[in-house]
Amino acid sequence: MFDHVNAVPPDPILGIIAAYAADPNPKKIDLGIGVYRDEQGNTPILECVKKAEQILDSTQTTKSYLGPPGVKGFNSAITELIFGKDSAVLSEDRVRTVQTPGGTGALRVGADLIKAVLPEATVWMSDPTWANHYAIFPAAGLKTEIYPYFDSESSSLRFDEMMNTLRKRVPGDVVLFHACCHNPCGVSPSPEQWEAITDLAADRGFTPMVDMAYLGFERGIEEDALSVRLFADKCPELILASSCSKNFAVYRERVGAISVIGKSSETAANVLTVINSLTRQNYSMPPTHGTGIIDIILHDEELTELWLSEVTGMRNRINGLRKTLVEKIQAAGIERDFSFLERQSGMFSFLGLSVDQVTRLREEFSIYTVNSARVNIASFNDSNIDYFVGALRTVL
Repeated sequence: MFDHVNAVPPDPILGIIAAYAADPNPKKIDLGIGVYRDEQGNTPILECVKKAEQILDSTQTTKSYLGPPGVKGFNSAITELIFGKDSAVLSEDRVRTVQTPGGTGALRVGADLIKAVLPEATVWMSDPTWANHYAIFPAAGLKTEIYPYFDSESSSLRFDEMMNTLRKRVPGDVVLFHACCHNPCGVSPSPEQWEAITDLAADRGFTPMVDMAYLGFERGIEEDALSVRLFADKCPELILASSCSKNFAVYRERVGAISVIGKSSETAANVLTVINSLTRQNYSMPPTHGTGIIDIILHDEELTELWLSEVTGMRNRINGLRKTLVEKIQAAGIERDFSFLERQSGMFSFLGLSVDQVTRLREEFSIYTVNSARVNIASFNDSNIDYFVGALRTVL
């Protein structure tokens, strides 16, 4: 059965992890893996998560199956957090949410949903987009296309070109957006641009699908939810894939959710039955430890406030690192302009390096990143940022 099988090329990120782990250089830096790191280079468990986990452990009485939708309290709390408690789609009962194994699970369930209800749909993705997007939608049997997004020369948004492409989209097309903190380029539309994008979606009638993996990491919880709330206000239908991996730092717990908005409560309820059927076919029953923790946090005022302060701390640290990195690059006498790093947001940015320069960083300095020179800003700290800047100056 397996004699004819050839090895699949390894994921570039997984290759970086392996190479970094095997490198004995004490100055080595991993800029590839997409997790938040603190000043000590660790990915800490948030204090709110520790406290909620203690409550969960002391109150949970069974490990029995919970059913495909998962933890109801989590589903309702994450829906209110993202769409807003006063959202019309909530008062009209037009949104349904099901927990999933991470944001990736939400994306795959969303892709399977599109294939089930609109099998000839084309999914339009930004150029560039998260690498796994390129795999998830074709794996579900969907056609994909790309729309202009990032200008590598100016490290800015190709807004006019993007809008010109989206104006040609029609009902039956699905357009995938990043809610905030675009991965991999770090460039997001402004609030005014989101108004124009969502107006266009409502006018053209294509279905927006939003990937929300970094809520709270750009400007704040309310601010980062703007894009989704505008789509919800203006468009009759929406698919949302959300993740709690980053903003709750529960990466290995695999906490995500898929939310769908229908034109009516009845339509949304019908779509929910399709989602439950698809998840039953896929992973049957969801894990509930991580969602149970977040359910507790979001239903406890004190823990919610603690969580918000911890998210603010992570966001401020990342933004501070962007500023520090630009300042140190300038102080090192590097002539190339890297000021765009301060104008971008979230954990990721492209440095605009060639593959040869990325290779030199790895081979000469033990600094690891993918060939696109996308770096995780949160991987920098006081002990490695000067070493990186010196290496950067050498390879430029």
